[in-house]
Amino acid sequence: MSTDADYEARKQRRLRALETDNPCCGTCPEDRWQALEIHHVAGQAYDADTTIILCRNCHRVASDAQREHPPKQASADAQLEMLGRFLLGLADLLRIAVEKLIAYGQYLIERASAASTAVQP
Repeated sequence: MSTDADYEARKQRRLRALETDNPCCGTCPEDRWQALEIHHVAGQAYDADTTIILCRNCHRVASDAQREHPPKQASADAQLEMLGRFLLGLADLLRIAVEKLIAYGQYLIERASAASTAVQP
């Protein structure tokens, strides 16, 4: 059985890996340290330094989207390729955020409609 000390040690290791004491997913409100991971925006092979914290679900979606990016070009200018892959990765993250905003907006409109119906006599 795990002790409080074991739990705290796991938590501190994760917070060090995430490089913050207050982590939160970059595309949704998830803030439980157990569910958060580091995502390489351009892909780790292209830029290991530019990262964002994502929850496991958003990380899987963003990583899967990277599989749709063009294959590596052997003779490509490395700096231009890295910039292009960063922009594609950023677009992937924005797409995830937009999908969540649309779903939340629709949810609020449905709630507003239900709330107004419940108030009327």
